[in-house]
Amino acid sequence: MEMRQRIKRLIHNGWRSVAIIVLVTMATGLRAVAQDSIYVGFTPMKLCTIKNGKMQILLSKNLRDSELDSFITQFDLGHLALKRFIKTGFADSIHGNGWEIGMNTKVGFMLSKPLLGADMNDPAERIIFTSEHPPFDLMFPSVSSSVWFGYNRFRNKTFAIRDSVARFFLRGNPGAKKVMLAGSFNEWNPDLLSMTKTDSGWIAGVKLSPGKYWYKFIVDGNWTVDTDNRTNENDGLGNTNSVFYFPNTLFKLKGYKEAKKVFLAGSFNAWQSKDLPMNKTTGGWELPVYLADGTHTYRFIVDKNWIADPENPLGYPNEHNDFNSVISIGKSYLFKFDGYKDAKKVYLSGSFNGWNERELPMFKTTTGWELAYVLGSGNHEYKFIVDGKSIADPGSSSSSPDKNTSYLVLDANYTFRLKGFESAKKIFLAGDFNFWSSNSLAMKYENGEWTFRVHLSPGKHLYKFVVDGKWIMDPGNTLWEENEHNTGNSIVWIEK
Repeated sequence: MEMRQRIKRLIHNGWRSVAIIVLVTMATGLRAVAQDSIYVGFTPMKLCTIKNGKMQILLSKNLRDSELDSFITQFDLGHLALKRFIKTGFADSIHGNGWEIGMNTKVGFMLSKPLLGADMNDPAERIIFTSEHPPFDLMFPSVSSSVWFGYNRFRNKTFAIRDSVARFFLRGNPGAKKVMLAGSFNEWNPDLLSMTKTDSGWIAGVKLSPGKYWYKFIVDGNWTVDTDNRTNENDGLGNTNSVFYFPNTLFKLKGYKEAKKVFLAGSFNAWQSKDLPMNKTTGGWELPVYLADGTHTYRFIVDKNWIADPENPLGYPNEHNDFNSVISIGKSYLFKFDGYKDAKKVYLSGSFNGWNERELPMFKTTTGWELAYVLGSGNHEYKFIVDGKSIADPGSSSSSPDKNTSYLVLDANYTFRLKGFESAKKIFLAGDFNFWSSNSLAMKYENGEWTFRVHLSPGKHLYKFVVDGKWIMDPGNTLWEENEHNTGNSIVWIEK
């Protein structure tokens, strides 16, 4: 169902379901930055939220007519005569429809109405909407830069996967009359996926691609997490949802049938030795996982003994004078480093391998050195180690001389722009996409604006500009949220 139609349906149902309309998430609530207007960031307030069992609407009285008309039309609030109330104080329509007037000043006003049996476990009913609301697949992206790997942990059951179809299973509930499945894969719609009753529970198949998914069951109208799933997450909106990873890699260790415990550890889980227990099979041990595009190193731990994968001939040297097994997903990139023909050893080191300076030896060529390495789409920082000395890539157009590092952007899809600041000497871009580094993404000044092009995965990203050492939010972007320093971060949503 189209989002705006769904919200209108919720409102016509007397708010028996709940929609939270938030322009910007804030840790400190409302922020008044002018005496005659209520603002979030730089935008007059249009806010609906839930507090003390009531639906609350807060509106600035300084909204432009076009903004107020859009708000009223979008959420079908014409019956409240809000424009007349702002101009004349006429409140009969508000009271007649069951709303109470709370705060009412020259700054703005608040309306409230009791919730009538709202189901607060429905993620779709607690989702955040704005006048330019990001779609569900942006709020719950199956593939993003924040999801490096994942695996499933179930009690008493498994999810069978065949031909890209995951078979979701709810154990028990023999007395239930109707069970539905909803999740990030169907916009949390409770009416689309009905589950079929079996002798041991309820099942439903969903065709998925590799990645991360959130879901819940609806048992006779009641939303519930999967109690057999050990992996649950709060989405930041008050919902706790179960998490399912559709795997794309099966780690297998043949033999070792007498082993008591076997674990998988690798660069994808920071080499934690007891996080990933493998499952015993008739032929040995295995564990299906989801891995993001890129190069991953790993080893098996058999009864506390670390071993490389005996079936995998690919490996990189490690600090123990041994090798770690290697698996790569995605396209390879050829790093080239011309010159330095007299160097004895040259290594590649970067954010993609934890800055290990002895893992990736480069190969000598007629013009210098090179190494093909598989990287996923993204923003990567790197350097060359020449006979123990760190050197930035002289062929890169984006380098940080003080750090002796360079920057590589693969599959760039977004350009950040900052207008003005003609007299600034240096401006850097920093955000969650480069670990908030303040001096790695140097912006270029052209045609009256500073720009930098990066790759951003689908979903929400936070960022700021660093102008001659001073951190500022984007003055051209009204969308922001508070941070732990109470200085705010700008927000950008990226579509697929």
